Amino acid sequence: MTNQPESVREIMGKSMLKETILLLASETVIRKVVCNALETHGYTVLTAHDLSGAENWLKDCTPHLLIVRHYIDNVTGHEAALYLRSKRPGLPVLILGGILDDPALEDREALRDFEIFPKPYQASELIDKVKEVLLRYKASRNSG
Repeated sequence: MTNQPESVREIMGKSMLKETILLLASETVIRKVVCNALETHGYTVLTAHDLSGAENWLKDCTPHLLIVRHYIDNVTGHEAALYLRSKRPGLPVLILGGILDDPALEDREALRDFEIFPKPYQASELIDKVKEVLLRYKASRNSG
């Protein structure tokens, strides 16, 4: 789990052959569990516990995927994803733990470009979903 102790240049150099995922989750346990599952499958994971930390990562690198929890302190994952995507247009987003009938997700049209992965889920299901989102993103970039 990378919380910015190394320089971005060092981390990105190590991950040239791997896909890099930015994980935004305020809960330490969630960050550790998700990070471990992703790293076990060869992904480089940059972690942030708040919106500011995620924004700092985006100043120096462009991850292949943003994974964000449905709720992060004072904002929803949807709001955080919209904000971070404004910094990196086209960044694929997977919102974890989203409950599809949640009143906080009133703007359904804005969600059309985001993947929502409702809970509960197993680590293997998460990895499959990450692979699916990354493959779809690559295919869309290659076709357009």
